[in-house]
Amino acid sequence: MHDLAARAAHWGVERAFTDALGHHREVEPEALARILNALAASGEDSAAAPRTIWRGEDRTPLILSADTVRWRLRDEDTRIVAEGAGEGGQEDIAGRLPNLPSGIYRLESVDAGGTAHRVSDLIIAPRQTYQPDEATAARTWILAVQLYAVRSQRNWGHGDFTDLRVLLRLAAKAGAAGIGLNPLHALFDNRAEQASPYSPNSRLFLNPLYIDVEAVPEFPGIPSAGVGSQIEAARRAHFVAYAEVAAAKTAGLRLAYSRFRDTADTERRDDFERFRQERGGALQAFAAFEVLRRRFDTVWWEWPEHYRRPSASLFDEVRAQSPDDYGYYAYVQWIADRQLRACRDEARRLGLPIGLYMDLAVGADPGGADAWSDQTAVVPQMEVGAPPDALNTAGQAWGLAAFNPRALAATGFAPFVRVLRAVMRHAGAIRLDHVLGLNRLYLIPLGLGAAQGAYIRFPLQELLAVTALESERNRCVVIGEDLGTVPDDLRGTLADWGLWSYLVLIFERGHDGGFRSPQDYRRNALVTFSTHDLPSFAGWIAGHDLEAKRNLGLDPGESFAARSHAWNELRAALGRAGIDASGERPALIDVIRYLARTPSRLLSVAIEDVLGVMDQPNVPGTILEHPNWRRRLPIDIEALEEHGGFRSLADMLRQEGRAFTSAGPLSAV
Repeated sequence: MHDLAARAAHWGVERAFTDALGHHREVEPEALARILNALAASGEDSAAAPRTIWRGEDRTPLILSADTVRWRLRDEDTRIVAEGAGEGGQEDIAGRLPNLPSGIYRLESVDAGGTAHRVSDLIIAPRQTYQPDEATAARTWILAVQLYAVRSQRNWGHGDFTDLRVLLRLAAKAGAAGIGLNPLHALFDNRAEQASPYSPNSRLFLNPLYIDVEAVPEFPGIPSAGVGSQIEAARRAHFVAYAEVAAAKTAGLRLAYSRFRDTADTERRDDFERFRQERGGALQAFAAFEVLRRRFDTVWWEWPEHYRRPSASLFDEVRAQSPDDYGYYAYVQWIADRQLRACRDEARRLGLPIGLYMDLAVGADPGGADAWSDQTAVVPQMEVGAPPDALNTAGQAWGLAAFNPRALAATGFAPFVRVLRAVMRHAGAIRLDHVLGLNRLYLIPLGLGAAQGAYIRFPLQELLAVTALESERNRCVVIGEDLGTVPDDLRGTLADWGLWSYLVLIFERGHDGGFRSPQDYRRNALVTFSTHDLPSFAGWIAGHDLEAKRNLGLDPGESFAARSHAWNELRAALGRAGIDASGERPALIDVIRYLARTPSRLLSVAIEDVLGVMDQPNVPGTILEHPNWRRRLPIDIEALEEHGGFRSLADMLRQEGRAFTSAGPLSAV
C-alpha cells in the first residue's frame, strides 16, 4: 500500500490529533512516512491472531476455523490444557473448555494434513485489577521519596535499600501505608551520570546503586575494598556524586562476588541458583548484554553482526568467553533483588497496607538491554514523547523506545507481561507512567522535533486485561498516571478495569481557574500536590519554578500574575473546605489537609515538600542545564522522625482519618 492514508489506517497511526492546548495538528507527510516504515520494519508476519477476552464471568464465543480436525489450547508455558476433535464448520468451543485459571492461552487448529495453525489468543482475566481490603486501606497515605536522594549517616552518598527499610519503619510510626518510590530500574552503571530513572537500560532488573554493599555477606569491608576516600567524598557532596558512588560500589561488589565464587556456603549458592531459575532467560540476556556493551563500547546495532541478535546459544558463548563478568552481573541482580525483597518483607511485618509503591517507566533506552533483547517488539528509530501542552509548549521527546503494538500482540503480549511481573515482584502498588500509552503513544522520528510526531494506537482492552491478570496474581494495586492529552472516555475505561486515577492538585481546576472541592475527587485514585516533573510545594508557593525555567530559557507556561491568581484561588478553596488558611499564601499542612479530605483512597506526600525543598527533582526539556535527578535531601533520615514539620503532618493526617493505625503520636509507636 503506497497511499499514506491507507497505510496509516492499516498500522493504526493517527494522521491528525488535537493537542492539550486545543490546537488541531496534521502530521507532516515526512514524519508519517518514517513512522509507517519503522512499524513495517518488523514485517507483515508479525500480524497477530484474533484475540478473545473472557473478563470475569463473561464467556464470549471462541470460534474454530472450518477445516479443523483437532484443536488444542496451550497455556503460557505452551502446555496443552485442553484438546478435542473438530466437529466441522466454524464451531464455538467455549462451552467445551474446562474451568481454567486466569491466564493467556493460545488456541491451535490442526488441519487434515496435520499442520497446526494459531487460531486465537484467549485472555482469561479478572473483571478488575486487584483492589485492597477496605478495612485496612480505605483512606491512607504514603510518603513519596526519590530514593537516590536520601541522606543517611551510613549510606555511601546515594540512598539504598537499607535506607528504604528505615523509611518503612518510619512510615509505620507515622501511620503511613507505605513508601512511594521513583523507578528502581537498571540504568547504565558505568555511565552513572546518565541518572534519569525514566530512561532505563532495563525495566526488568534493578539499579545496583541501590544495593547496601556493607549488608552483602561476602563484602570484606570498606578498608579491604580501599574505597573509603571515595565514600567520604560522595557523602560530603552537595549533589549525588554518581561517578564516585558507582566506582565505590562496583569495587565493593566485585570483591564480594569474588569471595562468593570462591567461598560461598551451600545455602547462599542454592539461593543464587533459585534466583537464576526464577528470572530465566531474561537474566541470561541481561548478563550477556552487560558483558557485550562493555566489550564493544558502542550501541548494540553497531556491534559485530554476530552479536547483534540475542539467542540462547549466544548467551552460552558469552558466558564461556567471560565467565567471571557474566556471573558477576547475575550476582549483582540477585543481591539487589534480595535486598528489595527484604524491604517488602519488612513492610509486611509492619502490617503496612501498601508497603512499596513503585513506578514503572513508560519505556526503555533504545540502546539498552531491553531493546536488544526484544528487538522484534520495539519500533526502530523512534522515540516516545508528548505533543506541546501548557507546561511544555515545544512538546517533549523522551528518548525512549516503544513497543510495536502489532508485534507485541503477535507474541501474546509476553514482553509487556515480563515488565509488569518485574515491577510488581515486590510491590503492593505500582504507578504506570503515562498510562495513556496503553491506548496510544506519541512517536517522534529520531532527528525531528517533538511537535512532529504522531499517535499510534495500541490494543487497549487486551493490555488492560493483561494488566488486571498480573495485578490479581501479584495482589498489586495499579495506578495509571493519566495526565496530559487524554482521549475522550479513556479515564472511564481505565476506571472500569479497576485502575486508579492519578490526581494532581495543581491540575485539578475548573475552566475559571478555581480548584475543585475535595468531595469532587474520585474515590479510586491517588491524590498528590505535584509530581517529580512539576514544582515542589515550596517552589510553587514562591514562584521559584517560574523564575528557574526562565533562567534556563524555557517557557514556564504560566505568568507570575497567573500564579498569583492560583494562590488566591487555592486560599479560597481551602476556606470553602473549612480550613483556616490565614497566611499570605497557603501553607503546606493546610493544602495536605485539603487533599486528606478527599474520598480518594491514597494520598501521596513528597518528602521534598515536607522538608521545604525549593527545586523540583526534574525539569523536563533539560539534561545538563539543571541538576536533574541529582539533588540530595537537606537532612539525614535519622533526623526525620524528630522533624517538626513531619511530626505535625503525621498527626494532622491521623486526625483527618488517613492513618492506617490509631497508634497515637509519632513517637508512641
